[in-house]
Amino acid sequence: MTSPRTSTAQRPVGWRLPLYRVFAYITGVGLLLLVFYAMPMKYFAGDPTPTAVIGMLHGFLYMAYIVATLVLAERARFTPVFALLVLLAGTIPICSFVAERKVTQRVQERERTLQQG
Repeated sequence: MTSPRTSTAQRPVGWRLPLYRVFAYITGVGLLLLVFYAMPMKYFAGDPTPTAVIGMLHGFLYMAYIVATLVLAERARFTPVFALLVLLAGTIPICSFVAERKVTQRVQERERTLQQG
């Protein structure tokens, strides 16, 4: 007899995919603001305030993105390499949006096969 924690049966992702998607977009927008607004303001206009504020917010939100990604990766059974690539996507401008689409397509396909089988 196996417990629910050790069962190898695939389970639906439920609320984990929408949570991941929200944090992927928030992280992507925050990184774009940091790179294309705050950093130029710091180095060209001499105002470090936007970098401090947006940088701190992006850091906290990126940590939430990491948690949301790992929770989804565990439930959707991502390979470690794929999960790492998705995590790193939050550090490169625009990549979190691309990764979000790829992850959503992969998870939705997985959900369809679970419903059919």
